[in-house]
Amino acid sequence: MNLPEIAPPVTGSNWMKPQIPAAVAASQAIEQLLRSPRLPEAMRRLQAVTRAEAKKRRYFYDVITEQQKAEFINGEIVVHSPVKMRHAVASENLFTLLQMCVRKHSLGVVFHEKILIILTRNDYEPDICFFGPEKAEAFTPSQSKFPAPDLIVEVLSESTEVIDRGIKFEDYATHGVAEYWIVDPVAETIEQYLLQEGVYRLAVKVKTGTIASAVVTGFEIPVRAVFDGAEQLAALQAILVQ
Repeated sequence: MNLPEIAPPVTGSNWMKPQIPAAVAASQAIEQLLRSPRLPEAMRRLQAVTRAEAKKRRYFYDVITEQQKAEFINGEIVVHSPVKMRHAVASENLFTLLQMCVRKHSLGVVFHEKILIILTRNDYEPDICFFGPEKAEAFTPSQSKFPAPDLIVEVLSESTEVIDRGIKFEDYATHGVAEYWIVDPVAETIEQYLLQEGVYRLAVKVKTGTIASAVVTGFEIPVRAVFDGAEQLAALQAILVQ
């Protein structure tokens, strides 16, 4: 059974990064409700929304297929369009480099695109994700749902940038993903965010030079290797002789 064709709602304000930290905004809203006579009404509404989301999420699990890239975000099923070549090239180049480093040094496991990450409310299929050995050792060959990774990479596209910089940025941090890379295949830049006190802080934004992971021990590559085939091959050879 195929998923319904629901386009990603990337242009709506609900997907934009909040002007104040989400945790602060949520805390303020809760405090206001606790002092409001509307608290019982708000609780009933929240419970109704939660039940409806749980039902729709079960449906999502039932109908999602290996052929579709789909995510469950804030109660909505989001089906993604095919990516452009520059997106595919950057994603594949980085995945190959990271996978080779991780396999060579037995650092855990790396997955590419069709892995479903189950968080508290939402379910995502990141472009690239890495799990250290502590988590990876618990995985089974038939497993299809996975916990929050240690490192996530999202490669931007026009249809997903607001989500990658908005709800995913917040959600990954909330669930303890220690490192988050945002790759821009148009500008050919990489942004590296590290989790500090529950929020992401920009460590570097680079277009040239090298970038080193804080989570994957020994993984340091030229930035150009993500976007250029010849540079990627040279970086791959360097990893193999380490």
